[in-house]
Formats: sequence, structure tokens, C-alpha cells
Amino acid sequence: MKALCWQGKEQVGVETVSDPHIINPHDAVVRITSTAICGSDLHLFDGYIPSMEQGDILGHEFMGEVVEIGSAVRNLAVGDRVVVPFPIACGHCYFCEHELWSLCDNTNPNAWMAEKLFGYSPAGIFGYSHMLGGYAGGQAQYARVPFADIGPIKVPERLSDEQVLFLSDIFPTGYMAAENCDIKPGDTVAVWGCGPVGQFAIKSAFLLGAGRVIAIDRFPERLRLARESARAETINYEEVDDVPGQLALMTGGRGPDACIDAVGMEAHGTSLLARMDAAKQKLMLETGRPNVLREAIRACRKGGVLSVAGVYGGFLDTIPFGAAFNKGLRIATGQCHVQRYLRPLLDRVQRNEIDPSFIITHRLSLDEAPRAYEIFRDKKENCVKVVLDPWAAPKAA
Repeated sequence: MKALCWQGKEQVGVETVSDPHIINPHDAVVRITSTAICGSDLHLFDGYIPSMEQGDILGHEFMGEVVEIGSAVRNLAVGDRVVVPFPIACGHCYFCEHELWSLCDNTNPNAWMAEKLFGYSPAGIFGYSHMLGGYAGGQAQYARVPFADIGPIKVPERLSDEQVLFLSDIFPTGYMAAENCDIKPGDTVAVWGCGPVGQFAIKSAFLLGAGRVIAIDRFPERLRLARESARAETINYEEVDDVPGQLALMTGGRGPDACIDAVGMEAHGTSLLARMDAAKQKLMLETGRPNVLREAIRACRKGGVLSVAGVYGGFLDTIPFGAAFNKGLRIATGQCHVQRYLRPLLDRVQRNEIDPSFIITHRLSLDEAPRAYEIFRDKKENCVKVVLDPWAAPKAA
């Protein structure tokens, strides 16, 4: 089969690799019909996530048709159309039983690696380093899905791939980010980052009752999408001297009731600290650029909520934790517990409360994935979200 493989920092390529097969009775094999590039994949592309190996198959947002099932899989059948959640969960450990699916104790065979960095290991994740399991990802024509009797959800034929594909990650991730804000009717929520997760966080905040959402970014096309598709107010951070100060002005001096960091470890900014972060990250003196995190802590009202959906992988410098403590902020973080949200969000799609396909700007073949990574990372061609077709014929040169 064809698959997109990691070949080194800023190098990915489509290769011919062996087809996956059943190795455990709880496995399924899925013929992938649609797959996407996630902002988190860029951390792999840019070389910031350790334990990647040449030839690793990338991708954790995918869906398709079940073509083979193990003997213990009772809830799926060959021919079923499914969306596969990015965290792999066993369904039976303490964390799965408490619906903390992305913290599963049993699906990372390399837990010892994550424990060295984090103290404890999260769940295994498709296509996201050996530290998180070494599982082959879904930017490919087929994928083996472990614990297939726990994760994938069957989707109706009447819904297109584009309407349901993002249930695999970014829609639930944005929704959980908003849910973590404990939104009360009429609340004001500020969202840093108008990329895919940020757009879904904005939409979800309104679904959960927010009265206002203020979105912060610098790219006109993303700010426009936030205004036109998600009815947010917007701030271009390159056009204001101080984002927290601007948010204070927009909220009568009180600050937003909740702040969402939908950017994470590769944030940009115009401040001296932001420029220092970029230099320290290049020199591997710091593993993330926490400019957004700092601004969100400063901006949030006293007693408010800070929700972090953007991925952070290691150690951060000069975080104003004293401000967070003395303002009494509640902080919620973590990889999304996708399995918790699959059915409720699918129901919202079926009720026409949201059409997740609004986020797609580029539809390309798998063979075009190397170029897609570059235009997505570098924000070229007004790119917001790329969906790849693993079976589309390569374009003629």
C-alpha cells in the first residue's frame, strides 16, 4: 500500500509499505477513504516530538471501511463505515472506565519512554512517535486499528466523509476545549488560534451557550473564517500593542470569562519574550513557545477558566503562574477524550446543528501530501485544513 512516512526533520514522503494485518483478536483493518493533516502533525514535521524513526507512518485523523476484523470484535462487521478516534483505548482500565480515554493505561507499549518525560504515560496515539506507542498512522491506504471494539464509531451512509471525518480529532478537541470552560449562558470566551481546532472551539463555545467569542490570530483568511462561519469577534494580534489589554477594553475591564489556548507549542508573537522563545526553541533550550499561554493567563478574568487544547510536549520558560494563582484561575488541559464525544457530536451533525466540512480549504491526493504539509505549515494558499484522498490518482507532472 501507499503511506506517508516521516523521513527526517521537515521531510515526509509517500512510500510503498506492507499492508497491515490482524495481529490481535481485538483488531480491525480499515480501508481508509479520507484522512487529514492535523496541526499536531506539524510538531512531528518540524522535529519537536522525540522518538520518531525514519519510515514511521504519519496521521491520526482518518476514517474508512472495515475490511477485516479479529475474532473478538463483536460490534463491527466487514463493510461498516467508521470514524477512528486518535487516542487508542482499551475500555477496561481505571481511566477508560472514568471516560478519560486519552489517559488509557494499557495501550502504550512504550509507556516507559513517556514516563521519563511526563511521570506517567498517556494512551497510545496513531502515527505519533514511539514514545506514544509507535503505532502506524492513518495517512495511508489501510490502517490496523487496535481495540476496534472500543474506539471506532459507525457512521450513516447518508453523511459524507467530510461531514464526519473530523470526529476523529479536531471537532471533539475543540468541543472539549469549550466544555472545559464551564460556560454559563452569555459568557465571553477568548480563543487564541483560528486554525482548525480554534475554529471548532469557537463554534462549540456558541453551541454551549457563550454570548460572545473573541478570536485572536494574524492571518486574514483565518480571522475572516472565524467571523463569517463562526460569528466571532476578532483581533489581529499584529495590529494591537497588547492583546490582554485589548481584551480588557472589549470586556469593560473585567477580562474574558474563559480563555482557550488552541495554539500550543509553536505559538508566534510580537513581544520580546516571543522572539526569545523562538530562539531558545531552535537551540533546544526550551521545548515550546508559550507566548499564547502567557497572554491567556494575563487576560483571563479573576476566577475564570484557562482551557489548553494546544499541544505542549515538554518544558516551558517564564510562565506567569503567580498571576494564575493569585487570580484564582481554574486550568483544564489534556489530549481530547474523543470516545466520550463521538456519539453526542455525531448526533449534532445529524441534527444539522453544525457541518464540520466548513473548515476544509484543500482537497488533495495522498501523493500530494508532502506539498500539503508545507502549505499547511507555512499558511500558503490560504490553507486552513487539508483532506487527503489515499486512492486518488496522482496528478500528472
